[in-house]
Amino acid sequence: MNRALLLLADGMRFEGIGLETTGIALGEAVFYTGMTGYEEALTDPSYAGQILAFTYPMIGNYGISGTVAQHPHACVAGAVIKSLARRPSHFDSKIDLGSWLDTQQIPTITGVDTRALTIVLREHGTIAAALAVGNEAIAKAEAELARYAREATTRGLVATVVDAYTPGEQIGAGAMNVVLLDCGVKRAIIRELTALDARVTVLPYNATAAEIQAYAPDALVISPGPGDPTDLEPTVEVLRELKGQLPMFGVCLGHQLLALACGATTYKLPYGHRGGNQPVKDVLRDEVLVTAHNHGYAVDGGSLPGDLQATMVNLNDGTNEGFRHRTLPIAGVQFHPEASPGPFDARSLFSQWLDTLPAR
Repeated sequence: MNRALLLLADGMRFEGIGLETTGIALGEAVFYTGMTGYEEALTDPSYAGQILAFTYPMIGNYGISGTVAQHPHACVAGAVIKSLARRPSHFDSKIDLGSWLDTQQIPTITGVDTRALTIVLREHGTIAAALAVGNEAIAKAEAELARYAREATTRGLVATVVDAYTPGEQIGAGAMNVVLLDCGVKRAIIRELTALDARVTVLPYNATAAEIQAYAPDALVISPGPGDPTDLEPTVEVLRELKGQLPMFGVCLGHQLLALACGATTYKLPYGHRGGNQPVKDVLRDEVLVTAHNHGYAVDGGSLPGDLQATMVNLNDGTNEGFRHRTLPIAGVQFHPEASPGPFDARSLFSQWLDTLPAR
């Protein structure tokens, strides 16, 4: 066992026990509210650069299967757990969570009152943190956190999580030819698209308009991913160039990038939206969806230009959760219709958008 410390930029300290992986994880401290879905959350590229605390008291009781992972490797900077199940019980478990976190070299602290930590994070909002495991790391944690707090940026995060697919890799053999712009895509998005008879070609976030058009796609989907959408101005420029040439659908970060390309603005949320229980109202259908979220930035609903129509709103804080173009086949949603983890209330949004596309 190793000593471990979670240090917040406001000076609060949470001591606990670390796993075998020693060192310092630096990032934003955020929390995940789901009782299950830890494998999906830890492998969600949108958590890159973040230290993820699980609010549910016991994590790991069904182990790690590998079948629900959203990325080939863990994407979080660090993990915070109250009670870690060392002996999981599930027929599909291949390895226990603690051992898997060590194979992924993710600094992890256990024995922390994560619900007390969550209250702190809800009071303070997003906060820089250092998670140190081992005496040597703990001795350096305060200085490293001070440096990180001065210099922290999300620039470059997307590049760290776009190694899951070979550029141009094609998945599925459906009739609909869809190019997926990978900003940190989850496997569940590809699963949903191929289930709807799409042939998905994956291109990286920095693909040019000409490279995208070379595949003669019927539509372009822009994936979720980590960080500030304004970091990806070249991607925004590509989407501006493709506006009016291709049907486009953005999810989470993709929603923000599309909004910027259409003339709206984005901003950093004081708390962020994370977890699987965010209520969102579909204002066009007058119905409420319970949705999965993982983002720290949002589209300013008041900045939507006249040719964009707001379609979704968050019932907790009134933030924009979706839009569509009034004349072009362009739409975006801030949450995750594919869930994984989370509820499937919004899964039909992919098919609803595909149904609006011009006949091929």
